[in-house]
Amino acid sequence: MLPDDWQLTEDVDDFLARAGDFLRSRPALHNTPLTDIEKLRARGADVPGAEATVFGRLESGGEVRALFYRTPHGRLGLTPLSAEHAGSLAARLAGFGRSPSNVIADHDTATAFAEAWQRRTGAAPVPFWRTHLYRLGTLTPPQPHPQGRGRLAGEKDDEQVVRWCREFCVDVAETVSMDAIDAGSWADTRFADKHFTFWETPDGIPVSMAGSTPMVGGMVRVDPVYTPAHVRGRGYAGAVTVEVSRAALTAGATDVVLFADPANPTSNALYQRIGYVHVADFTGYRFSYVAPEAGKE
Repeated sequence: MLPDDWQLTEDVDDFLARAGDFLRSRPALHNTPLTDIEKLRARGADVPGAEATVFGRLESGGEVRALFYRTPHGRLGLTPLSAEHAGSLAARLAGFGRSPSNVIADHDTATAFAEAWQRRTGAAPVPFWRTHLYRLGTLTPPQPHPQGRGRLAGEKDDEQVVRWCREFCVDVAETVSMDAIDAGSWADTRFADKHFTFWETPDGIPVSMAGSTPMVGGMVRVDPVYTPAHVRGRGYAGAVTVEVSRAALTAGATDVVLFADPANPTSNALYQRIGYVHVADFTGYRFSYVAPEAGKE
């Protein structure tokens, strides 16, 4: 094995046995790989009719330094990489014949890989997602606190949860999950494995909702947070986010995180007021693969 070498496998259990400690070493920064890979492990990493999921770890001096995973639908997830290692990964994936449809990682890593992949394959990267990552510091309930209470959503609330998740998708232009909801494929959305909490007014009317991921490696991610437009600006989003965050801490989470759209100053200011601290910026790039024109190489 080379001093710095990417080790590839299609066995998720073997991958976690070798790279699990590294994943759990930085649960906030690694929050998406933690939840994605656990979901792949729990549901089965392969999708009938699609390419197998590929997992990779970068080893140096006998220790894992970084990792990647490429899902059956082509999404590439990465932990932080230097530009040099992003280039070596692009070369390895190109040689392996596994072209990603998109890449999501911290901004510097995603950009370094996108540029390396374009140099290697000619595929043009198109940015489609930018976000701030926050980690909870000291939870500080908002003042004034809106009247009402939090309540876990149950089976009787499924219809409203699905409806509000779709409305959330419309607000943030998230077409993949919205299309799955419209097709009646809730299990194919990124919301399917989450727990949901409502904030209700004193007369029991739900006015806001927050989801949270199952705890993995001591980490819980709050996602999504949604308030219908006609009741925004009344403190409900802050109240339900505090409710879900407190529940995660009570359950033993060491890291509670969330993502926020940089273009939404209201939500960013809210999360900081209730105790969330900016950790990093993340970016997603889609790759545009243009076939050669007929008669041209």
